[in-house]
Amino acid sequence: QVQLVESGGGSVQAGDSLRLSCAASGGSFSNNAMGWFRQIPGKKREFVAVIRWSVSGAYYTDSVKGRFAISRDITKNTVYLEMNSLKPEDTAVYFCVAQSGTGSGPWCCAESLYEYWGQGTQVTVSS
Repeated sequence: QVQLVESGGGSVQAGDSLRLSCAASGGSFSNNAMGWFRQIPGKKREFVAVIRWSVSGAYYTDSVKGRFAISRDITKNTVYLEMNSLKPEDTAVYFCVAQSGTGSGPWCCAESLYEYWGQGTQVTVSS
């Protein structure tokens, strides 16, 4: 059974930075893409960023472009989300996601594309 374990959340001030990490372990699967969603209490989960695993390619939601950067370490089966210039509206639970496969289909950005989800890590940004 594949597990995704997030780390790196916390409480920061507006303008600060945080780096989230997500390590995939267990089972054996071919990663096609990994990424991040977030959810504010009472609101729907929203897509944040995703990166293709074996070839180049990444997408970001408009509100984080220029501030967040997604990257991956294939040798560690880990995806990272570098979050800079954080704003109070970035406050949410951040979920790591992974899509298995060989890259022949869509890989962004609907929730239904990702079979594996982490438990989430809280990010709180105060003004």
